[in-house]
Formats: sequence, C-alpha cells, structure tokens
Amino acid sequence: MGVAICSLMKIFLDTADTDVIEKYFSTGLVDGVTTNPTLIMKSGRKPEEVYQDIKDIGVRDISMEVVGSAAQMYHEARRLHDNFGDVCTVKLPMTRDGLSVCKELSDMNIKVNVTLIFSAAQAVLAAKAGATYVSPFVGRLDDQSVAGLEVVRSISELYRIHGVRTQVLSASIRSVQRAVRSWYNGAQICTMPPKVFDQMYDHILTDKGLEIFDQDWASVKSD
Repeated sequence: MGVAICSLMKIFLDTADTDVIEKYFSTGLVDGVTTNPTLIMKSGRKPEEVYQDIKDIGVRDISMEVVGSAAQMYHEARRLHDNFGDVCTVKLPMTRDGLSVCKELSDMNIKVNVTLIFSAAQAVLAAKAGATYVSPFVGRLDDQSVAGLEVVRSISELYRIHGVRTQVLSASIRSVQRAVRSWYNGAQICTMPPKVFDQMYDHILTDKGLEIFDQDWASVKSD
C-alpha cells in the first residue's frame, strides 16, 4: 500500500544545482528533477553538463527545456533524447508550436512536459497532443489573483472524468502548504525548490514533542 501511495504523490526538485540534487536524491524521497533556462543560467554551466551530472546521480526523470521555432524545438528535443535516453523528458511551452512538437514527440514515445499552463483549457489541448505531464504554475497564478490551486483541481477533475493519462505536475510551488494542497487537489507530482522540500520535514510541534521526549528519557535514565 505504501509503495502505491508514493508512486502517486511524487516529488520533483526544481533546480539545476547538482550538489543539492545529490544531497536530497540520496534520501530516496525525490522522484525527478525539473530545470529551465533560468536555473541553468544560474548554475553557470552548460546544459548538457548539468543534465549528465543529474543522470549520473541516478535521477531517472529530468525535464529538459527547449525553446525557439517549432523546427528548432523538435531538433533540440530529438538531440537531447538521443543523448540522454529515457531519463529525458522534453519540456515544451504551451504554445501552438509547442503542442505541434509535443504531438510529434509523443507519437515517438518521447516523454513531454508541457509547461506554462495557466488554464484547464490549455491542459485539455496539451493532453490531446499527448503530453506526459502538464505543469500548471500555481504561484504565478496566485500572483495574478487567480486561485492557482483551483486550476490544478479543475485540470485533475477533467482528466479523471475523461480517463486522461496525462499527469498533473504542479509547478511554481513556493510553500509546503501549496505543495500539500496541490496533491489534495489531484496533482500527481509537485516540483519545488529544494528549500520547500527541506521544510516538509519540519513542524514546531514535532520539535517540541521531541524536546519533551528527550527530557523525559533523560530523567528515566538518571533514576
């Protein structure tokens, strides 16, 4: 039962910092990694070097973003898949060109993560194009006074009603609460900054309870 639950509530790290990825992947609690051009730029390294290091760590699902025209995205997607194999999930934008490429890649059984999803209508199109994942941006929706979690819920419910196999990958997660509520609203996966993942361990009442147990145990041992 535990294995089945964990297979549905997946955690991806949203970072290109390979030292941090290695640290948290070693816990056995991280299922994948998402990257984007901004994260790669912040790493100060070439994308292929970052992807190879992440693969060598043992991560088996790495979202690798491609940009440009339809032809450029398709060419880069094929090159990345040829180089990195099935650990490569091609990350495409929710655009007309992006979905055109998504359909071509999905027909070749190449995994695709359609990103920059901001509505259930967009998620319907991405699913019809064969996306493996859709990434609604919860935090950015919240910034625009739109209930990001409601969009996650709407997408998840639509997929459930119609038996769609595309998975909801909740993105732009800025707090533990938003991650938990994303899973509650039907997302199979949350991708989050390492800081948010680390905060999932913590609760003030856990700390207080542990402090009391330690004091009581010390008292028992001293008797």
